[in-house]
Amino acid sequence: MVPSLKRIDGRLVNIVDQGTGPAILFVHGFPLDHSMWKHQIDSLSDQFRVIAPDLRGFGTTESDDKLTTMRQFADDLAAIIEATDGISKVTLCGLSMGGYIAWEFLQNHSGLVERLILCDTKASADSPEARQTRLDNAARVLQEGHAFIAEGMMEKLFSRKTLSDNTEIVEETKQVILNSSPTAIAAALHGMAQRSDMTSILSGIEIPTLVIVGEEDGITTREEMEQMARSIPSATFCPIPDAGHMAPLEQPELVTNAIREFLTKHPIS
Repeated sequence: MVPSLKRIDGRLVNIVDQGTGPAILFVHGFPLDHSMWKHQIDSLSDQFRVIAPDLRGFGTTESDDKLTTMRQFADDLAAIIEATDGISKVTLCGLSMGGYIAWEFLQNHSGLVERLILCDTKASADSPEARQTRLDNAARVLQEGHAFIAEGMMEKLFSRKTLSDNTEIVEETKQVILNSSPTAIAAALHGMAQRSDMTSILSGIEIPTLVIVGEEDGITTREEMEQMARSIPSATFCPIPDAGHMAPLEQPELVTNAIREFLTKHPIS
């Protein structure tokens, strides 16, 4: 998994582009980078062309924006597809904030998507309380830095089993967050707080869709995601045992196998 920097729309974007075959575009969650998909990238690139960018401001992708909306992130992904030779359509796979971005992508760039994979995410907008918490955290990040984000997120991101048995992946994830830009974190928090409720579009999604959730996810619960899957006519629901919000890192083989099985059942061109 060797990323490279590409200049797209005047911005240096860090992207993994690995393998050949039908394309899968992986979209990471907040406030992470492409490495959260490392197991899926390495495993699935034997059969697929795997594209995994760092979103604007995260990893080593440039940005000094004070606000980044989910629509802006989605437009960035469309620009990546258009700037990448040999790709016209993708399977879009997003986790958490990556799922919020996927809704905007479907709304504005539906012609670029053949299949949809939603991991540990939701279609509803923030409650007023959750929105205010994001805005308060954004202000705090800009004032004092984002170490409190890294420290506070671990128990929310991972299952009890991961926290006790796989401290290495917990520490690696914490370090990715600590390496993130405070400005980008605040910009994305503002963007997530502004995002629209997308539950009304679920019944109109006609492409094959896979919905994956960690059974111990406390951020987007199994019940919430199962209801979301039932609202999408073409959806397959896949709960992952012993996983929290970061199922692709916590149970990589189960998640990768679910993705491969889904794409085999619904071949992409």
